[in-house]
Amino acid sequence: MKLLKNKTIYTGDGKITSGYIRYDSVIAETGSMNTFIPQEDDEEIFTEAGTVIPGFIDVHSHGGYGYDSMDASPEEIDAMVQRMTAEEGITSYFCTTMTQSYSQIESAMKNIRTAAERNPVIQGIHVEGPFVSVKYKGAQNEAYIKKPDAEVLSRWNDLSGGRIRVVTYAPEEASPEFETWCLANKILPSAGHSCAVYDLLRRSKARHVTHLYNAQRGLNHREPGVTGYGLLTDGVMVELICDGIHIRPEMIRLAHKVKGSRGIELITDSMRAKGMPDGKSELGGQTVYVKDGTARLEDGTIAGSVLSYIQAFRNIMRFTGVGIEDAVLMTSVNQAQEFGLTQKGSISVGRDADFVLLDDACALKGTVSMGRLFLPSNT
Repeated sequence: MKLLKNKTIYTGDGKITSGYIRYDSVIAETGSMNTFIPQEDDEEIFTEAGTVIPGFIDVHSHGGYGYDSMDASPEEIDAMVQRMTAEEGITSYFCTTMTQSYSQIESAMKNIRTAAERNPVIQGIHVEGPFVSVKYKGAQNEAYIKKPDAEVLSRWNDLSGGRIRVVTYAPEEASPEFETWCLANKILPSAGHSCAVYDLLRRSKARHVTHLYNAQRGLNHREPGVTGYGLLTDGVMVELICDGIHIRPEMIRLAHKVKGSRGIELITDSMRAKGMPDGKSELGGQTVYVKDGTARLEDGTIAGSVLSYIQAFRNIMRFTGVGIEDAVLMTSVNQAQEFGLTQKGSISVGRDADFVLLDDACALKGTVSMGRLFLPSNT
């Protein structure tokens, strides 16, 4: 049995100041070193990391390291996700699609399904578009925007092997029947790329807000919009791209003051250019230019990010002043609870052995994914 000991462990439900974890693919035992009893089959994992937290869960990411889920082969998707595990601490991942042609999306569903069958880190699919607003399309390709269609989404879900977990849509463009179908099929309706007003949203079944503040009707003193709906509505989780570029740190702090650590999920919304040199890239069939950590379309529109998840984890603490225990809620616990990932989001007996290993500066020193150790390239 593998063993980590003499570590500060943030379990997702508390903190063990000096503790141990025994595990193989799942966690067999965890507790304080005061209760630790050596066993003959202990295989201690030696690492300079002094802190262990639950593995990160990214529910909104298009790609990285030169690959994108929309056009990558199953082998490339698998390789991309393994890089995310090793370099960023991601142990659960939702491959995210873009507004493109139906045939392109269908091809992506098939490839993601095949990749997920070989890599269990892929826990679902986030369909971002094409069911969005032209006015708030952001970096989505207007030529392929469509009205929300449950029959089409059902076909895609079948092709994916039932892996679609969340759909970003414009509620003002959707029928109640579309939302009802999503909920009945355990697909979370997420308001995003939307021009919807607050009163319409209150009547909708949107239970999640895609990248709060970005590509949506914003907060106004006479019209709360999508942003106000996400901030003010109990039970609605909001995503934050915590790179300091998509959202000013002060506005991240505001969101945290209103929603608290239990109402926020950090995402990367990363694109294929993550982990690659600055220069020309691509997102959703559109040319993107990356410079100094910012990705933009040719017209200057901010596109997906090049944010790594470990940096998002550090940023939320720096921007809001919260500690590791709260950051763990926003990077793992909340996602596991919202999406019913019952084996994830906690360091406790019977859960998958998914950990992030950190040093005192919260630098990534290793990732354990279902018991397998991944080391970042800089170690």
